[in-house]
Amino acid sequence: MPVELFGISLDFYIDSLIKILASSISGAILGLERKHRYQVVGMRTLVLISVSSTLLSILSYSLTEIQTGKGFYGGDPTRIIAGVVSGIGFLGGGAIVHQGLNIRGLTSAAVVWTAAAIGLAIGAGLYEQSLIVLAVAIFLLLVLEKIESRFFLAGRNKTLRLVFADGERGIDLGAIKKVIESYGFKVTDLNIKRIMADRKVILLYSVKSPDLDDYDQVIGELSDLGNLEEFTLKD
Repeated sequence: MPVELFGISLDFYIDSLIKILASSISGAILGLERKHRYQVVGMRTLVLISVSSTLLSILSYSLTEIQTGKGFYGGDPTRIIAGVVSGIGFLGGGAIVHQGLNIRGLTSAAVVWTAAAIGLAIGAGLYEQSLIVLAVAIFLLLVLEKIESRFFLAGRNKTLRLVFADGERGIDLGAIKKVIESYGFKVTDLNIKRIMADRKVILLYSVKSPDLDDYDQVIGELSDLGNLEEFTLKD
């Protein structure tokens, strides 16, 4: 005769404990990656999302199996899961912020979705599938970013402001653009402003900017093309 606690098989409690622990570990691994990048979504958030999703998944399946004095609870086990899938989008949306020309937090929002999905899958007993998704997620977050940064140098949208003194040589826009792009910048737009009284030319480039540690070389080459008075790069 199976051992029971509060009318429920002890095996069910052990199985639930294993699922919750596995879900906690999965959420913690995803949270460590986000925290390592100083993102707003951290370990506690993702562990809570994963564990709570697992609990809701266990609950949704258990409602059709647990028997009380009045009989079985009954119901559709997919209804709670559908509610989790719909509601988790609001939490993920809170991680998305707009900074200047850039939108940050899209990856964190996707990680929130992943943590919820892994939690639900573990709750349903799909351990192998959950492990595969966790491995793929870590690969994408850690390895694929390095591949993207290697082959797609320009990532963030920024505004490059160049101020030249309008001297006798004039301004060679083609040469300036060539120098900028040689350092990995991708020019998407250009606005020009000429101040006659001060004899200055202001160039405002909309660019996708690479992550450079030192801008002295690009500033030096631009200075060779004219009397460069200002170099400003900002979001």
